[in-house]
Amino acid sequence: NMTSNIGESPELSIDVTDFECALCMRLLFEPVTTPCGHTFCLKCLERCLDHAPHCPLCKEKLSELLASRNFNITILAEELIFRYLSDELSDRKRIYDEEMTELSNLTRDVPIFVCAMAFPTVPCPLHVFEPRYRLMIRRCMETGTKRFGMCLSAEISEYGCMLEIKDVRTFPDGSSVVDAIGISRFRVLSHRHRDGYNTADIEYLEDEKVEGPAYEELTSLHDSVYQQSVSWFTSLQDHMKEQILSHFGLMPDRESEPQSNPSGPAWSWWILAVLPLERKAQLAILGMISLKERLLAIRRILVIITRKMNSRQELVNSRERNN
Repeated sequence: NMTSNIGESPELSIDVTDFECALCMRLLFEPVTTPCGHTFCLKCLERCLDHAPHCPLCKEKLSELLASRNFNITILAEELIFRYLSDELSDRKRIYDEEMTELSNLTRDVPIFVCAMAFPTVPCPLHVFEPRYRLMIRRCMETGTKRFGMCLSAEISEYGCMLEIKDVRTFPDGSSVVDAIGISRFRVLSHRHRDGYNTADIEYLEDEKVEGPAYEELTSLHDSVYQQSVSWFTSLQDHMKEQILSHFGLMPDRESEPQSNPSGPAWSWWILAVLPLERKAQLAILGMISLKERLLAIRRILVIITRKMNSRQELVNSRERNN
């Protein structure tokens, strides 16, 4: 209550600098206060804690705050800003909304995780510990897209796979395990950087459709290669099968309609993920938009691998006989 004893209301002198974040030097947005008494924008504090578990100003350790993720908005600061700096708050919120809109675009400046090969419909668990990728994953969750691209090399490979986040488990040290699954393939048109991580403009890839006699031939090839894949996996030693199943899950069933998915049958991507292939070969197959070519490539790979397995087994049997 700002009313004085004589019934007058003295003018309250409040300036935007009184509520300025010490990190971004802008009006506090979603203000949070640390246990040591310093107030920052929520997003600014989270980015600082990505690098070190200390208060950015006094360096007091904030391990408990990082472990609990209990970033409660400071109600008093928020209400004072809303009451006395409403115009400035509107401008600040507009800038924030524009940033979120820009970050939620799934064809332009798409966040790219540079790590390994990923395939449509195949699980891709990730351990995220680098500050740049902590920020990237958090933004994917905040914008609601829950999606990011996966590419193979630091120079950004020509093709990649879009992943969708299913769950994020955060640990006390700030790192996290991200459960993601492949959604669709894309071609990289151009790439750049944003706040330390890679981004790219992309176009999505879909398989070419075939009809008539070509479709009948494709269906026959699809069923044949599926059975060949099942036979190869069944022939593996038990410990190898257990390792594959623990990481990639069960092999998907054969689809009755091989062209029902724009990226092709799920089982074909599963088998490509578990086959012992060089990444260069995996990348070439990822970029194929002909299901027939992809199935033929899987067939050739399985034939070569089966021959090598048989040759090794014959060599072992021969040595046993000699002994």
